[in-house]
Amino acid sequence: MKMENGQAALEQERKILLALGNDIARVREKNDLLTLFSQRIKSFFYFTHTIVTLIESKDETYTPFLLDNDHSPIRDHNRYGEMLAAHFSLNDPFIQAVLAADGPISFILEDIMDLPHSPAFLRVNYERGVREILMTTLRNEEKPVGFIHIYTDRAEGFSSAFRNIIKGISPQLASAVANIIKNEEILNKEKEKSFLLDFSSEIAAVRTKEDLALAVHTGLSKLNALRGYVIRKINEDGETLSTYIYDPAIANFDDPEWVALTTARFPLYDGLQNRVLESYIPLLFSVEREVQRGITSSYLHYWKKVGYKTMVGIRLHYGITNLGILWLGIEEINIQLLQGICFQISVAMANIVANEQVEKTQQDQAFLLDFSNDIALVKTKPDLEAAISKVLDNALHSKLSMIRLIEEDGVNMPAYMFDWTLFVKAGITFDQMSSSVITIEEPYTAKVLASKEGVVFNIAEELKTGSAYAQLWATTGFKNVYAMPLRAGNKVLGTIWLHSDWISQLVLRGICAQISVAIDNIQANEKLLAYKKQLEVENDYLKEQIKTIYNFSEIVGSGEAMQEVYRLMSIVSTTNTTVLVLGETGTGKELIARALHNASSRKDKLMVKVNCAALPTNLIESELFGHERGAFTGALDRRIGKFELANHSTLFLDEIGELPLEAQSKLLRVIQERELERLGGKQTIKVDVRLIAATNRNLEEEVKAGRFRADLYFRLNVFPINLPPLRDRSEDIEPLMHFFVDKYSKNTGRKIRKVSPKVIQQLRSYTWPGNVRELEHLIERSVLLTTDGVLQDVYIPKQTTADKQDLSFILNRTLEEMERAYIVDVLKRCAGKISGPGGAAEILDVPGNTLHSKIKKLGITKADYFS
Repeated sequence: MKMENGQAALEQERKILLALGNDIARVREKNDLLTLFSQRIKSFFYFTHTIVTLIESKDETYTPFLLDNDHSPIRDHNRYGEMLAAHFSLNDPFIQAVLAADGPISFILEDIMDLPHSPAFLRVNYERGVREILMTTLRNEEKPVGFIHIYTDRAEGFSSAFRNIIKGISPQLASAVANIIKNEEILNKEKEKSFLLDFSSEIAAVRTKEDLALAVHTGLSKLNALRGYVIRKINEDGETLSTYIYDPAIANFDDPEWVALTTARFPLYDGLQNRVLESYIPLLFSVEREVQRGITSSYLHYWKKVGYKTMVGIRLHYGITNLGILWLGIEEINIQLLQGICFQISVAMANIVANEQVEKTQQDQAFLLDFSNDIALVKTKPDLEAAISKVLDNALHSKLSMIRLIEEDGVNMPAYMFDWTLFVKAGITFDQMSSSVITIEEPYTAKVLASKEGVVFNIAEELKTGSAYAQLWATTGFKNVYAMPLRAGNKVLGTIWLHSDWISQLVLRGICAQISVAIDNIQANEKLLAYKKQLEVENDYLKEQIKTIYNFSEIVGSGEAMQEVYRLMSIVSTTNTTVLVLGETGTGKELIARALHNASSRKDKLMVKVNCAALPTNLIESELFGHERGAFTGALDRRIGKFELANHSTLFLDEIGELPLEAQSKLLRVIQERELERLGGKQTIKVDVRLIAATNRNLEEEVKAGRFRADLYFRLNVFPINLPPLRDRSEDIEPLMHFFVDKYSKNTGRKIRKVSPKVIQQLRSYTWPGNVRELEHLIERSVLLTTDGVLQDVYIPKQTTADKQDLSFILNRTLEEMERAYIVDVLKRCAGKISGPGGAAEILDVPGNTLHSKIKKLGITKADYFS
């Protein structure tokens, strides 16, 4: 009977196994498997509920996979949620016993639930009436992949038949679980594809940043357990990232810290963002762990503050170009899905950035066009300064630090234009800025001049070098210094230095090109104005000289004394030798100087004249050597000195004996070195000047008296020419008279047809202390007073010059010798006429007979006064 009962039981088990096997073969998803346990198996055996857990090999844990929530008695337990999310260790003795068993193994909960390392779900089930658990290992190709947990509220509630059934179907259950997992993976992939397809369709319609924000929000909100996101875009400087798009669900405009995070620029190399940008796959970060590592980024600490435990960072890139980072508040990484999302976002960002760049380029071009129009109106330096200030302040939010131009020497670079208010915090004054001069060899400047596109100096980096310039730059509050070479064609003009946090390279190059052209035009205009001014000065000189040189076409005079002067002039005129013209006032020293210049190789250029006696003492240096703007009070512009004006020409220094000693020393240096420096200037200027000096003083006596430098005298007295006084040129008086009569007849409109012999006699009889100049003025006056066309009289001063005879001449002669010599001299001047108008008797104020007697007594013959 027992045997028959045993055979019946086996047959029953076989039927059950066959039926369950067929049911298991139809299992495709979790619900199928759940139905199998909750309905089919329960129809054969009693138990409360069943769950399936899967093994996580990577961390040696097992987690819930299939739950029978409808029949589970613990679903209302306060730890139920904890059980669902828990990862139970495979190293616990309890689960190790399950893995070691050959088949199903059961445990009385009261016996094991409080043992060390026992899993918490045992006590939780016990507290809800469960008393025994049956477990068996699910194996796939002999590898454990999970467990079946069957619970009952009855003691000894699992029969041997039930155990045999579970053991028999466990391989099939393992295959069913594997199929479910595969099906779920397929479904998940299909969902991912569908999600990415939908997301791609949304992204395809994106044209603006606002469109992208909406598409990203719509797409990412479908991700499970997503607590927020933010996209950061790499800024134009390539060194920082700023918030581009963020999840509106996490926006908190009442929190100043959150607002600051959305507007801040974060450094690319901060220990987190650079790691994301260098990774080809999404990276999962533990917020707490990164804080402990010493990452100080403000956004990381904000994440910790709001309770984010993990954050995922994904690189956004288009080709090899990094665009930014997508940060997700999420616990798990689905690499394939996130990479697909980020690819779509990256494409959209790249398109938007490209469109923005096109618009920005168009804006920049329009901006440069407007600036070009402003620059086209620039004619002067103040105009340029105003245009630059307008474009930098209003459009670029930057400041002009300095424009330096290379001087004609090709080395020095003084300040040309600057904004001294930029350095107020550094205590730099306007005068300090304006007087600063560097050379092209200064390291920063040399680097800029050698570059094609300019150089950007990061102030923070330059501070590390200890540079004094960087310390000055740091006081401005800007992050960068942009330096560009200024070029007009192939000509390097100088450098421009701008302070800003960031400037578009396109705009910067365009502005600098316009500024270069403007400066080149201004310099050319200044040169034209300088040439014009020089021509005006030369014209004024020419008019003055034409006015003062008597308009002689040639020097009048052919006497023996003048013949000697002509001989000396012919010797020296074609050379560059310094000439010293000596003679009494009014003898025509300037006329001699002009004749020397006109006969030289320098005749094509204007001779420059300086009257040393007419210069104020405090302006002599400025007049001779020039001055720079600001050299002294009232020096509002640069002035070219007479030496520069006379370069490659002749400089005539009249009345050289009147020059102060201080000016004499500086004049000597210029004569010796052939170079000078303007007053207040630092540039040495080479000059090639032929020097002609003139004086009516006895320079040898002046040297002895200490009023004239001996070394300067020797420099000037290379080739002296002595002009005879008019009293020693009696034979030239009549030609000179006729010359001046013709000249002033034309100038005054008087027609002088004849000059009476009396006038000629009067002129010959006068001693002419004022020499030729006095003769000219006397003839001019006489012509003006003549009304009938005949010059009848001249208005010679009555006082004679006898009292001006040299004292040594008087002391060395007897009274009779003095009288005889004086009468002979008067007879010579009167051309031998003794009595009558203009005769010697009239000049001597004695009767004619008395004079005849004295002539006979003193033995004076015609040979004495006609020789």
